[in-house]
Amino acid sequence: MICLRILATAAVFLSVAACSMMGDSGSKLPAGGLLVGDEPDAVEAGAQVLAHGGNAADAATATYFALAVTYPVAAGLGGGGLCIVDDSARSRMEAFDFLARDAGHAGPYAVPGNVAGFALMQASYGRLPWQRVVSPAEGAGAAGFVISQALAARLAGSQNVIRLDAGLAAEFLDETGHVRPAGTLVTAPALAQSLSGIRTLGSGSFYRGPIANAIVAYSEGQGGKISIEDLASYASQRSAPGLVRVGNQTVYLPASRTGAGRFVGTLLSHLVDANGQARTIGNPNADVASATKGSLDAYGIATLPRDLGATGFAAEDSEGLAVACAVTMNGPFGSGHTASGTGVTLANAPSQGEAGLAAAFLTPVVAVSDGAVSLVGAGAGGPNGTAGIALALLRLARGEDVIKPGALHSTGIAPYDTVNVIGCQNGVCTAVPDPGAHGLGASGGP
Repeated sequence: MICLRILATAAVFLSVAACSMMGDSGSKLPAGGLLVGDEPDAVEAGAQVLAHGGNAADAATATYFALAVTYPVAAGLGGGGLCIVDDSARSRMEAFDFLARDAGHAGPYAVPGNVAGFALMQASYGRLPWQRVVSPAEGAGAAGFVISQALAARLAGSQNVIRLDAGLAAEFLDETGHVRPAGTLVTAPALAQSLSGIRTLGSGSFYRGPIANAIVAYSEGQGGKISIEDLASYASQRSAPGLVRVGNQTVYLPASRTGAGRFVGTLLSHLVDANGQARTIGNPNADVASATKGSLDAYGIATLPRDLGATGFAAEDSEGLAVACAVTMNGPFGSGHTASGTGVTLANAPSQGEAGLAAAFLTPVVAVSDGAVSLVGAGAGGPNGTAGIALALLRLARGEDVIKPGALHSTGIAPYDTVNVIGCQNGVCTAVPDPGAHGLGASGGP
């Protein structure tokens, strides 16, 4: 356990890396757009979708499904999350809530939301066929993928969870019982088979049919209470996002009915007044650290597990569509229980102790100024992920350059709390992965 008062006063957040480009005719983005996230292979999968005609919603969806294979500690099919979508060209702005939920009769395992949520978002905003955005993940699971430094760092802290689950152990432990190192080729055949069904039959096949039946049978056998009705009735929620002014930025964030929306709203209220004006003119790092501590105190949160099993990513395309998402398993690998024959590791139910707090720190945001996106990104993993987003917004409000190298700083506890953003200033957009972790910013263009 880590004292959050210590974390909140460790006032270092995010620094710049990755790609910076200007498109033609004054466009801020390269022709294919930009993508950023915690796990490089998944980011590259999303960038390839951009390069082959997909938009930001397609790329974000492809990135998520790839993460479910290459970064399952935080983004498994059994988890849930939140997205913010800004479609400025059509004057549309929406928040998608597909958090994993408690089963109708409670129990330790959550009803998954990720598959339904990304399916709804992609159907609403994407332009590629569904099969195209799921297939990269299916291929990675079937043919194999190399454990990245990003995943290896999370595996090292999750050995005890992995050892207690046959599916996770077969994939991530070597013959001596130790976690496989970065650079090791591994496969996920059962997960690939589930992804094959999702690709060919649609997202509904995850909630009805053989996959759903296997999840329910496993849950019942392990003392869980997920029912066929729980899965079949799961529905993502879409609504107007929350809105707050920060300087000259209009910031769209999770709706206030979510824990994430309330927490980031409380944090920002410590930094700016109702008109978006900064409450202090001191050191922004210190201001954000103080605001984070105040927000945690307001909610009575004193300690949290080191790893809450979450990750965030963002995409923006040259046509003005911006998507920010954050997902969680409510703990590293969630419950640590994988439904036999499916490769689906079930998230912890949010009512299970501290597990539900993970969702409070999912912070996808889109900031708009003068009709153009100035920042799209996501904090995840803990309060310092949210604080990193707040720091970036506060710096924008102060007129500071948030995309030049060294402008922002790492949380110091990555890869557990991370911030990934795409920032646009002075005609330049830059993909900015958290430098304390092992993520990637990539272009979908040539």
